[in-house]
Amino acid sequence: MITGSTDGKIMVRRCLLTFKPFRIFVVGIGFFSLCFLMTSLGGQFSAKRLGDSPFTIRTEVLGGVESRGVLRKISDMLEVILKRMDSLSKLDNTSTADTRRLDELSSAINRFQPAGLVERIQAIAQNVSNMAIRVEQILQNSMVQGRDGTSGQCEVPRDPRFPDCPGKVDWMRARWTSDPCYAFYGVDGSDCSFLIYLSEVEWFCPPLAWRNHSSPPTQHAQQGKAAKRQAAFRTDLSVLLDQVGTGKESLSFMKRRIRRLAQQWATAANRLDAKLQQRWRDQKKILVHVGFLTEESGDVFSPKVLKGGPLGEMVQWADILTALHVLGHNLKISMSVKELQGFLGVPPGRGSCPLTGPLPFDLIYTDYHGLQQMKQHMGLSLKKHKCHIRVIDTFGTEPAYNHEEYATLHGYRTNWGYWNLNARQYMTMFPHTPDNSFMGFVSEELNETEKRSIQQNKVNNMAVVYGKEASMWKGKEGFLQILHRYMEVHGTVYYETQRPPEVPAFVKNHGLLPQHELQQLLRKAKLFIGFGFPYEGPAPLEAIANGCIFLQPKFHPPHSSLNHEFFRGKPTSREVSSQHPYAEQYIGRPHVMTVDYNNSLEFDSAIREIMRTKVEPYLPYEYTCEGMLERVHGYIQNQDFCAPEPPFLPANLSRSGPGGGSRLPGPIFVPLPNSTALGWASNVSAPPAWPPLSCLRLLVSQEGQSCVEACQFAGLICEPAHFHYINNKEALRGLEVQCEVVDSEINHILPAFSVMRRECGLQREPLLFSCAGHSPKYRRLCPCRDFRRGQVALCRDCL
Repeated sequence: MITGSTDGKIMVRRCLLTFKPFRIFVVGIGFFSLCFLMTSLGGQFSAKRLGDSPFTIRTEVLGGVESRGVLRKISDMLEVILKRMDSLSKLDNTSTADTRRLDELSSAINRFQPAGLVERIQAIAQNVSNMAIRVEQILQNSMVQGRDGTSGQCEVPRDPRFPDCPGKVDWMRARWTSDPCYAFYGVDGSDCSFLIYLSEVEWFCPPLAWRNHSSPPTQHAQQGKAAKRQAAFRTDLSVLLDQVGTGKESLSFMKRRIRRLAQQWATAANRLDAKLQQRWRDQKKILVHVGFLTEESGDVFSPKVLKGGPLGEMVQWADILTALHVLGHNLKISMSVKELQGFLGVPPGRGSCPLTGPLPFDLIYTDYHGLQQMKQHMGLSLKKHKCHIRVIDTFGTEPAYNHEEYATLHGYRTNWGYWNLNARQYMTMFPHTPDNSFMGFVSEELNETEKRSIQQNKVNNMAVVYGKEASMWKGKEGFLQILHRYMEVHGTVYYETQRPPEVPAFVKNHGLLPQHELQQLLRKAKLFIGFGFPYEGPAPLEAIANGCIFLQPKFHPPHSSLNHEFFRGKPTSREVSSQHPYAEQYIGRPHVMTVDYNNSLEFDSAIREIMRTKVEPYLPYEYTCEGMLERVHGYIQNQDFCAPEPPFLPANLSRSGPGGGSRLPGPIFVPLPNSTALGWASNVSAPPAWPPLSCLRLLVSQEGQSCVEACQFAGLICEPAHFHYINNKEALRGLEVQCEVVDSEINHILPAFSVMRRECGLQREPLLFSCAGHSPKYRRLCPCRDFRRGQVALCRDCL
């Protein structure tokens, strides 16, 4: 007992004597190990190139045996440290008193020991062990490459067919660690891995002779092999409602709208199905990425849904989703960047690497925010796959702003635009930019019983003001006083506790109303009056559909990106003559009245005329559910921006009829009866096109007049798809234009000619075919077309 007690005291005394050095030792283990590891690896695997980490492991490792030895020594050293610390913690072969004292000592040590030190040392040991295994694998791969006739030090090829290869390898040497996606594709810092990546994932270097080149089939080949499926109309919207998701007030608003219009969509689907007579429709795989509602874009809209914020974009997106679903397509919906990456199969990282497989979708609908997110995460793949993209663009994008190089050189560069898409890939809310495709939205359609009820219950002296935000009412009291002489004025201005001071006392403010209550208010009112802002929203169409007359201000001069802050920076030169140009131009009196609010006499006269005028509820067909389904169906089944457009060579055309197939002399464009326009000659075989060339009407504009205006003046629509067929000398000849010289240039007003100079110009860049372009010195060749009644987006033969 005496001996045991003495031994215990000696051991405790030794522990106390060595306590401080032990603390210093264990605390320094982590730092010492890290320094030793960096020094050893720095010597063995030196980072000789800019941007490399000292821990970068290469296949051109010198002294493979020594490298493995160093890693083994580090691993063994850490294992010894861990064992000794473990043995110290297990001292239990002592007397009770000694045990108590050692427990006190252990407690003291634990108080001084950094938290988790042992776990950190274990993690370091495991990482070193993993590195040793990785080095072993790389060395073995190098030996395998050597057996295949190559060496670990791959030679960078100098191939004239791949002039960018050496520069790309240099870039990879310096920057391959800048994005984790490179490591995802097997890049490990060696020239061999760079060349494999640049030849097999990207396309800057030639294929390596010692690699297996059984490449997967191309995207078009794979899509061609996939059996086409027929789209069937759907009337059950429950699956769509689940896909839209929850968690945001914006999504709740969209789902309420989808539910409210569900029966109208079902009725419209049955009507269109009957109209198409069971015609085959390809079912498309479609991704819808609503970029402006993602958290990454800031999503300023969702918090304002219940506070009078703009709802037009959410109205349109809800209707787009519903139309695509009802038409029977295979739909995926993304409301976040994470969902977008998952649907596209984007490799992890920062978007520097392209997709390697085929795009899993036939079409992608997004907006400018989503397009920017796709660019960030798809890298080079965006350029490859951009023909599948459709951009929902409220105010439109003109070709001069869309072509990046041209926009930069000629002052059309803005924060939007410049994506080098076909201008028809941009889809607008109203048909104000014929260079784009008109997507639109829907308004609720009334049946005959509802229409009669509205007319019977209209309050002749009741007006509702278009303006949910108090700021819109500033400076408007002058003409509101005139309105108040004749009518009871109602508002739907958002407020939290107190009445907004901007709203005059004589206005009966209902606050922000749910959609169905707003509909009831509009069904009573005689007048819906606009303040000039917001521009081109859905509310005026809803008011007109509920039997209101819409009164709006005329702008002198018209608002545009040149003179108005709201339009500045938008990729369009379009001049907006009123708050709602579509209502002014396509609906007009008696449903729409556009007057100068600054002229009190004109404004007063308009109010008195409105009170005398009786109107029925009116909704243009293109804004009904059936009209939107018809239009979107036409786009999906006929627009293809991925197929290369062959050059149009009039000399190769043949004539139909007796002896058809021979190339006979004669005009391609011939005068049409009772018209100044030329049409496609009926005896000339027209190449396949959509819209078909049977609807083409070739006109000449006046100097300074755009093709949009020239076609509208003739009761037609400019069709940008047909520029391809009139950009030639045959069109000039048919119009009897005198040309002393015909040049081919890059300019968004071409094809055009100067009468004074007898100079004619043809377009060299197809992306710059523009309905909107105009010049005071040139008359333009304009491809106009007819259109279906109530459906300006489609020609008479388009379905």
